[in-house]
Amino acid sequence: MKTDNIRFFPSEKEYKKIVEEKTPNSKKVQGFLRAFWVGGVICVIGYFVGVLGEWIGFSEKNLPMFNASVLVYFGTLLTGLGIYDRIGKYAGAGSIVPITGFANSVCAPAMEFRREGVVTGIGAKLFTIAGPVLTFGISASVIYGFIYWLKEYVF
Repeated sequence: MKTDNIRFFPSEKEYKKIVEEKTPNSKKVQGFLRAFWVGGVICVIGYFVGVLGEWIGFSEKNLPMFNASVLVYFGTLLTGLGIYDRIGKYAGAGSIVPITGFANSVCAPAMEFRREGVVTGIGAKLFTIAGPVLTFGISASVIYGFIYWLKEYVF
């Protein structure tokens, strides 16, 4: 059986034609507007979380920590529920620039392994994929903050 005349791959010209046919048209203005308004809404929510923190009684020193913690929590929660992925598909960069995008980027890879269980799936992959340094830093800061809070306000 002779296979000299059989081509397994398209030529460069044919490949470019296939790519042009398959590539969807970019709607840049629509993408920019979606990113702008969704990112803006996330920032407005962050502002109102700060107002809530002031109303609760957080000091100026502790208010940024409260604000960031609440936004990271809700970003992670929405990722776990599968809602943040839909927001990201709609808004693009508008959903990844605020701090909630950081929470999504840490949580999303681990959520792919949830079918393997909480400990062996999500827990193990969270430390593997999110990066040991990042995960350790966040965990250590939460533990340190809790110990500091106990020391300052409880004992």
